[in-house]
Amino acid sequence: MTQPPAQDLESRHALAEAVAREAGIYALGRFRDRAGLDIGSKGAHDDVSDADRQTEALIRRRIAEAFPDDGILGEEGGRSEARNDWLWVVDPIDGTSCFVAGIPVWCVSVAAVHAGRAVIGVVEDPNAGETFSARAGGPATLNGSPIGPSGAIGLGGGSVGVGHSMRIRPAETIGFMTRLLEGGGMFQRNGSGALMLSYVAAGRLIGYYEAHINSWDCLAALVLIECAGGWHNDFLAGDGLTRGNPVLAAAPGVADALRGLAGL
Repeated sequence: MTQPPAQDLESRHALAEAVAREAGIYALGRFRDRAGLDIGSKGAHDDVSDADRQTEALIRRRIAEAFPDDGILGEEGGRSEARNDWLWVVDPIDGTSCFVAGIPVWCVSVAAVHAGRAVIGVVEDPNAGETFSARAGGPATLNGSPIGPSGAIGLGGGSVGVGHSMRIRPAETIGFMTRLLEGGGMFQRNGSGALMLSYVAAGRLIGYYEAHINSWDCLAALVLIECAGGWHNDFLAGDGLTRGNPVLAAAPGVADALRGLAGL
């Protein structure tokens, strides 16, 4: 697998952190003044606002200014093709339904893919003042300090984040939750897949499962999990980048148990 030159990786990682923080500051300002939001819908339980679009536009401008040959795939603006091996994958506000409802559970997610491999991930939670960050070959950090997954060795050792979208049948999610509860586990959902996956990297959750998720909602956090020493499935298999896939991530001590429950 092609490894990007260290300087290219470091410079893009620095940009990812800077642009995620800048976008987080902008989005937080819009969150605190929601009366001015223009809110629409892309489908059932799939809100979008002008804050999403404008936050993504800010991120796209910063990337294009620094690395004009890089491609960008964003939830709101679609895909601009690369003239090199780099593609940025961006969700300007993951958790828009929480955002527009005034619930402080949302984040900015910025990932970079090199030659088909996700190698940079930054998840910015401006409400909590937390920056989760990692690049291939380095540690995963939270506000600059190294993080790692839970040491749990059984399903009773913590909570598992569970996501759901209207793109899949409810039975798929309910079946997993039933098996989890019958196995002595517990679940939680906060409305942001990127944040819950980041919590797996930081040891706050022992795992996360969603039967279908889009790449912009998870790729940055999957880099965090890999660099932190956790486990996740091969999300990019079978064109997961553009079509999405199931995602399962876990602390090492519960990975096999959760794989059994999810059938992955």
